[in-house]
Order: sequence, then structure tokens, then C-alpha cells
Amino acid sequence: MWQVFIPAGAGVIGLIGIGFLIKGILKASSGNKLMTDISRTIQQGAKAFLLREYRTVAILVVIVVALLSLAPFFVHNAGVNWQTALAFVIGVVCSASAGWIGMSIATRANSRTTEAARRGLKPALNISFSAGAVTGLSVVCIAFLGLVVVYLLFKGKPAIINGYAMGASLMALFARAGGGIYTKGADMGADLVGKVEAGIPEDDPRNPAVIADNVGDNVGDVAGLGADLLESYVESIIATLAIAASIAVLSLTYLPFYLAGWGILCSLIGVGWIKMAKLKDPQATLNGGTYISAALMMVGSFFIIKYLGAAYGDYSLLGPFWAIIAGIISGIVIGEVSVYYSSTKHKPVRELANSCKSGPAVVIVNGLSLGMLSTVVPVLVIAAATLIGFFFAGMYGVAMAALGMLSILGVTLAVDSYGPVADNAGGIAEMAHLPGEVRQVTDKLDAVGNTTAAIGKGFAIGSAAFAALGLITAYRVTINNLASGSFTLSLADPKLIAGLLIGGMVPYLYGALLARGVGRVAFQVVEEVRRQFREIPGLMKGKAKADSTKCIDIAARGALGNMMLPGILAIAIPVGIGFALGPVALGGFLVGSLVVGLPLGIQTANTGAALDNAKKYIEEGHLGGKGSPAHKASVVGDTVGDPLKDTVGPSINILIKLMSVISLVLAPLFVALH
Repeated sequence: MWQVFIPAGAGVIGLIGIGFLIKGILKASSGNKLMTDISRTIQQGAKAFLLREYRTVAILVVIVVALLSLAPFFVHNAGVNWQTALAFVIGVVCSASAGWIGMSIATRANSRTTEAARRGLKPALNISFSAGAVTGLSVVCIAFLGLVVVYLLFKGKPAIINGYAMGASLMALFARAGGGIYTKGADMGADLVGKVEAGIPEDDPRNPAVIADNVGDNVGDVAGLGADLLESYVESIIATLAIAASIAVLSLTYLPFYLAGWGILCSLIGVGWIKMAKLKDPQATLNGGTYISAALMMVGSFFIIKYLGAAYGDYSLLGPFWAIIAGIISGIVIGEVSVYYSSTKHKPVRELANSCKSGPAVVIVNGLSLGMLSTVVPVLVIAAATLIGFFFAGMYGVAMAALGMLSILGVTLAVDSYGPVADNAGGIAEMAHLPGEVRQVTDKLDAVGNTTAAIGKGFAIGSAAFAALGLITAYRVTINNLASGSFTLSLADPKLIAGLLIGGMVPYLYGALLARGVGRVAFQVVEEVRRQFREIPGLMKGKAKADSTKCIDIAARGALGNMMLPGILAIAIPVGIGFALGPVALGGFLVGSLVVGLPLGIQTANTGAALDNAKKYIEEGHLGGKGSPAHKASVVGDTVGDPLKDTVGPSINILIKLMSVISLVLAPLFVALH
């Protein structure tokens, strides 16, 4: 067991690095009093929402803890107990903590980024990226150290450690769903009334939904995304541990800890390189840090595997090495595909922007078709990486490919998470009436942030597929070990087919409930913004102040109310299938949800990103620029794409992983009852 202390040191080093980043951010000037006040309002709104969200989730956590703890009293060999419940709570706390830290720093860095933008692009990128790096490194360090604690506390028992992943998944689901509904409901309300109906600029202080929109960026795209990828990261490691335990190879058990620890160090190096590099093109600088980390991870993993092979007399470990390489390369390829289909530098988005001249209906249809087309290469890449991983190391290799993709999550998430900070900085520049050149700097960072966000979402859905596949494999191994091989997942079994069909339906059901939630919140925000424009004298002339607190409260209450049903169903449906139809049907259910959820997640994420950047391309001055008919059509398209890319798509990633880990944790219970 002592072997895990060595890689755990990397997590401690990462926390020290986070401390230095936070110190550097807080030393920077937050600007004038108006800028500071706006930033503080955003910070207070984000804190208030997360606290309400955490209190809401806590009720469900208490119920799950009680059920896990009491299960042995009702079912013999239930496979879960108070220890599983404790690991579950630790997972929830780690996920919530990482999200809270990321949000806290992002909301403090926004006005500092705005102030830095007065001095140019490099200082603004330095502050905003540092905030993103705090989020990225917090996620991997807290997740990794939490897992080490659980592993040591319960002596590496896989059945208990799985509870840690279940806790992280549950928190991630509600953080992503709640934050996504909040941010997109407020964003749609602000854009549809402010930009389309009233014709006022984005982030205009006269618009009462602007502050709510900026709050939403932090609770959805920082705290929510951090919780999402923390879950993937944890589950990629736990899937390898579960499979290694089933085949009783000691070197394979410790390998993921060493690889994860080295990945944290590689991410720190990548972050340092980005902060010190000379800035010519922000996109190239950010990508450079990712590629350096990836190269170091590849080289380091070879020597780690070689060392463990010599230490344990197992010289067959080069198989997992090639699986890791396949995972890293597939992550980079999926990210580049996301860039191609979502960046204004490439043909698809420019053609999509050009179609805005024909009106909103045409751009929406073209955006949907572009998203569907974008699924082809990522799915083929994931399929190829799966085959490569299996060829070299069996199902352990498939799980190792997921770990390879997520090994440098610290830097890839940093590159993604800086975007919401830059977006907030632009809003503060507008609301504080700063010179136009300040907004130009923040807009440039924001545009790059949209592309890096697409890369992050590509990593998220790719890793979700790998992690879910690893968990499904661990589930199959578990039920067969428990039942001495009596459960076979065969297409000749009607229960398996029934499970496949139900599993394929669930991502659509879940996505529909989330999209409907966004629509409900957006409707209420739209009505409130219209009311204030209509009833507050002098508001449109800038002689009166908008009531932003009302929109913040509408978005918060709506998000919390609309996230509960889809969240509860994500737990109840796999549990119901396991109890009613048995382990075989549940295995089919998990495969069906993965096969359908993977392309649906990619499609919705890339459709939304393309529609968003088509709007930004026009706002740069192309095709008539702001205020033109093409621009108004692009705003409508963007409001359709927003809930797809920031609520539905990312939440489906979590859905397929949460259902898989719940099934893995409760597998002994289902076997005992059937």
C-alpha cells in the first residue's frame, strides 16, 4: 500500500502550485470601484447559487447514504455498506470542493482580467489563464488525493472505492445540469430581448439579465465543467483498478497511480510554459502548452511502465503503454476535430455564418447538420483507440486509454476554463463603460476561449466514452465473478435487447428534460426583462438602474427546480432496470446508453459551438456586422445552440458515466436478488 505515497507527492506539489497561482491573481489590481462592485455582485450571485445547489443535493446525498448503509440489513451479500457510503460522501465533497475553488477564483479574476486588458493581450491572458489553471489543477489534485485517501483508508477494496466514483458522479450530474440550466436560461433571456428586440449591445448594463448571465458562466462553465471532468478523471483511474483487481496483477494495480501523478507534473509544466511563452497567437500558445504536456506524458509513461515492470518482474507492461499512447493521441485528434467544426478560422463555421443571410431557420438547420457530421471522426477515433487498447492489453488497455486521454487534464481543463473568465471580463468592460480597445482585447480572448471550450468538450465526451466502457467492462467482470460466470451478455437474450433499447432512449429523455428546463427559465427571464424595459422609467435611456437581482433569483430558482427530475431519473432508471430485469438487462442498458449518448453528446456540443462562433464571426465585422439582418439571425441560432453545447451535451457525458458507476456499485445487490 505504501507505493501510492510516491505518486501522491505529485498531488501535493500541484496544490503548492495552485497556491502560487492564487497569490499571483489576488495581487493584481481589480480596477476601479465600479469594476470591483460588478465583480463582487457576480461573485455573490455565484456563491449564493452554489450554496443553494449544494443544500439541495445534500438531501439526496443523505438518502443515498442511508440506503447504502442499510442495504446489508435487508439483502444478504448486498456488496455495499457504511464503508461504501463513506467513500461516496468523500467523492461528493471532493467534487463540490473543486467546483467551489474554481468558481471562487474565477469570480475574483474577472475584473482583474479586465484591468489587465488595459495593458494589452498578454497581461489579460496571464490573469485569465491563471484562473483557469487553478480550476484545472484543483480538479486533478483534489480528485487524485481524495482517491488516494479512500484507497488507503479501505485497503484498496474495489467495491468500496467504486463508491468514491459514484459520489463524484452524483455531484457532477447536478453541478452540470443545474449550472447549465442557470447559465443558458439567463443567457438566452439576455440575448433575445436585449440584442434582438431592443437592439442594445451584449452585456449592456441596461439589460437586467446581464449579471445573471455572467453569474451563469461561473456556475456552469467553471464549477459545472470542473465537476464533470473530475468525475471522468476519477472513473478512468477506478476502472483500471477494478479490472486490475479482477485479474490480480499487482503491478497493474499501482500503475494508474504513478501515471496520474506524472500527469499532474506534466500539467504543471504545460501551465508554466503557457505563462512564460511569448504571445503571438493566443490559440497557438494555449495549444503549445497542451502538446508539451502530452509529449512529456508519453515519454514519462514509458519509463514508469518500464520501472514497474522491473520492480514486479512483469515485463508485459508495454501493452498498457501503447494503450496510453492511443488514448492521448485520440484526445488530441478529437480536440482538433472540435476546433475544425467550431473555429472561425475554418470553413464550416464561415459557411454557417454566411447562411445567416437567409434567416434564422436556415442557420439552425445548417448548424444541426454540421453537428451531426462532426460525430464521424471522433466516433471512429474512439473505436480505433478501443481496439488498439484491447489488442495490446485487453479490457485493462481500454480503461488505460481513458486514463491516457485524461492524464494531462490539469492543463487541458485550464485551457478550457479560462474562457468564462475572459467572457466575464468583457461583460465588466461593457458595464463599466471602459474604452473600446479594452473590450476588443477581452473579445479576442473570449473568441479563442470558445474554441478551447470546444476542445474541452471533445475531451469530456471522448473520455466519457472510454471511462464508461471501462466501467461497463468492470461491471461485466464483477457480475460474472459473483455468479461464477452464469451471466452472459448475449444478443440472443431478449432481456439484453430490451435493456439496449431502453438505454438508447434515456439520453434523449434526459436531454429533453434539460432542454425544457432551459426553455422554462429563459421564458421567465425574457418576460422579466421585457417588464423592466416597459415599466422602469428611463431604463432604456440609461437614466435608471436595472434590477438584476430579480433575474438572478429567477434563474437560480428555475435551475434548481428543473434539475431534480432528470437527476433523480438518472439514478432511478438503472436501479429499476437492475431490480426488475436483472444484471443482464442492465448490462445491455449501459451499452445502449453509451452507443447513443456518445454521438448525441458530440453532436449537441459541436452544433452549439459552431452556432456561437458563427455569431462571433459576424460580430467581428463580417457579413454586415452587428445589427445587420445576418447578425440577428445568428443571435437566434446562438440561443438555440447555447443549451445544446452547455447543458444537454455535457450533461449526457455525465449521465452515461453515472449510470455505469451506479450499476457497478450495486452489481452485488442485483446478483443477489437474481
